[in-house]
Formats: sequence, structure tokens, C-alpha cells
Amino acid sequence: MRHFNYLTSDDREATFFKAPEPFDKNTPREILSYALGATLYMPGTRETIASEVLSKKNIGLASTVFCLEDSIGDSEVLSAEKNIIAQVMKIHSALNHDVIDFADLPLIFIRVRNPEQIIRLTEEMGDSARIITGFIFPKFTSESYQYLEVIKSINDQLSGPFYGMPIIESPQAIYRETRLKEMLETKRLLDSYQDLVLNVRIGATDFSGLYGIRRGPDVTIYDITVIRDCIADIINIFGRVESNYVISGPVWEYFTNGGRVLKPQLRKSPFEEFHDHNGCNGTKVRSQLLNKYVDGLIREVILDKENGIIGKTIIHPSHILPVQALYTVGHEEYLDALSILENSQGQLGVFKSHYTNKMNEVKPHYKWAQKVLLRAKNYGVFHEQNNFICLLTESVFV
Repeated sequence: MRHFNYLTSDDREATFFKAPEPFDKNTPREILSYALGATLYMPGTRETIASEVLSKKNIGLASTVFCLEDSIGDSEVLSAEKNIIAQVMKIHSALNHDVIDFADLPLIFIRVRNPEQIIRLTEEMGDSARIITGFIFPKFTSESYQYLEVIKSINDQLSGPFYGMPIIESPQAIYRETRLKEMLETKRLLDSYQDLVLNVRIGATDFSGLYGIRRGPDVTIYDITVIRDCIADIINIFGRVESNYVISGPVWEYFTNGGRVLKPQLRKSPFEEFHDHNGCNGTKVRSQLLNKYVDGLIREVILDKENGIIGKTIIHPSHILPVQALYTVGHEEYLDALSILENSQGQLGVFKSHYTNKMNEVKPHYKWAQKVLLRAKNYGVFHEQNNFICLLTESVFV
């Protein structure tokens, strides 16, 4: 898999100063944890899962989740399990018969309801389970060690790698009187299995439900104060550089325009000024983004990034390209990151940036620079004159 693999070689050359590098489930964890991008959830009852993956229906899809939890009804669990097993076996068979290359397969995860479900699914899938990258643990708490023990066990049995991704979304994690103790104990648990943890994910929808809140399309999750405070603590505990966890952002629920109260959040000028070599109309792209309420998503992803969060749960294919385009590294920040790392052996403490518009300070910016280069490896680096609009052409915007 490679981000933006739908681009022609000419488009890739015109867009990127440094092109994205390929990855798959066998890529080292510290690189793969930054690669998930926009992770598309599909209900486990959907009978077209395999055909959508094999036909590459969802342009730019790099990671997906087959969901057995809140996206299906409690009465649908057994039928959804059978369906997911069948869908995974179809994809595995297609790989074996060269219908699709392993390099074109998105990272596949399954969100389960309990640890026993992981055991049952992998046993029923047999060798087909090897195409799975990992499992997602909902409502994860400091007492959910069974999930991690099961992941450790199937890695031993099936010669992995298989990863776990806990979702922090329990009442204990957001209620103020229990939050700090719960998060510290959860981190201690994860630290014991850290090589098996690919991402720590945030379940803002479940958090909101505990307060009877649902954010509107004109605001971001950071405008919901009780959720913002909890996210700040998740970043504080799990996002410290010595912790080495990648935190992924919560889902954006909206995918069509239902009427606005506040002004659109995308300035006109960058789109009006944009013209690519294929003659893409930037103004039309902006209209498409606004019609699908993606301007709110774009603002939220920018705020995610500013807070050190990389990766986004999504529920609609129209979110794939905007999210991943925003993770692509700008030419300026790439040169800054390279310069900081190149001068990290004590040659300089502070120096003017290549663009001569800021000072780069080696020691406090060092970890930031490392993270930028991990993003650059997965999402590429734009040419100096390019930005995320280059990847949102009319022809590929869903």
C-alpha cells in the first residue's frame, strides 16, 4: 500500500518533492503507526466489503475497520461475525489467485466486542486471518488486559504481526474524579505490551453520549469543552515523547450539507489561486468540500495535528482524501525538520530556517522533527509551490 496510489506517475512527480513510501502490515511499528491516515469503518453486516476492497472502490483508502461493535445491532452480532469471516476469506482467496496484489491491500482491522471474539474469528478464518493487521478494542480500560493477552497469543500462534488499538472512551476515562488514576493505570497496562499497540484511539462519540451531547457540523470536537479537557489529558498522558504512542483523532460524523449557521471555514483565495497541470478548478473543489461539510473536518484535522494527533476515524469515503492530504508534509516544514536533525550533534543550538521566516531551536524541536520525517515517509512532501489542494482534484473527490 502507498498513500495517493491513485495518482499517475506524472501527477506524483508534479505533486511531490518527496513521494510517499510503500507500507504494509510488516512495516516496522514505529513507521506503520503513522501510516493509517483516514481509517474507514464499515459495518460488519455489509455484504460488499470484499468487493469494495478488491475493486478499490474507495479512492485512496489505506486502512479500514470491519466493525462488530456499535455500528451493528446486538441481534446482528452472529450474522456479522459470519459475514466478516466470509469477506476476509474472499479477500485472502483473491490474493492467492492474483486478483489483487498484496501491495494494493489496505490495512485491515476488526473492531470486536470482547477478547473471546478475537479467538473465535481467527480460528474460523484459519490462514485467511493473516491478512488482518490487527483488532480494535472498544471501551478499553485499565482492566482490559485480556485483549492484549489474546493479541500476544495469536502473534505466537500465527507468526504475526497482529496489533491492538485500544479506544479510550469509557466513563472512567472522562469523569473527572476517576480520570487521572484510570489513564495512568491504562498507560501502565499498555506499556507492558507496547510492541503490540499500534495506536491509541479516542472515542469522542461515546464520551459525548455520556453527557447527552452531539457536536454540530459548524464546530470541532475541540469546541466541546468537556471532551476537549479529556483529550488534553489523553495527550498529556499518552503523547509524551518518552511514551512513544501515536494518538489518533475521533470520528467526524457529517458528509453532506444540511444548512449552516456559521460561515464556511475555508478561505476562498487559496482555492481561487490554485491551478494544477490538469486544469483542475480550485473554486469548484472548494464548493464540493463545503457541500459535504468537509470544511469542518479540515479544521478539526488541522487542530488534531497541532495537538500532536495523527490518524482519523472516518465513516464516509469522501473524508479519505482531505484527511490524508492534510497529513502530507509541506516543503518548508520538511526542510526545517531536516535541518534540525542535521544539526543535532551540537554544531548549533539555534539557527534561521531555510525560508528565513523563523528560528529553529535544535533541542526543543528535535522530537517534532522526527515526527515530521515519519509523516513524510508515509504521506510524502509537497513541492514548494504545492499544498493539500493539489490532492483534492475534481476527478477523484467522492
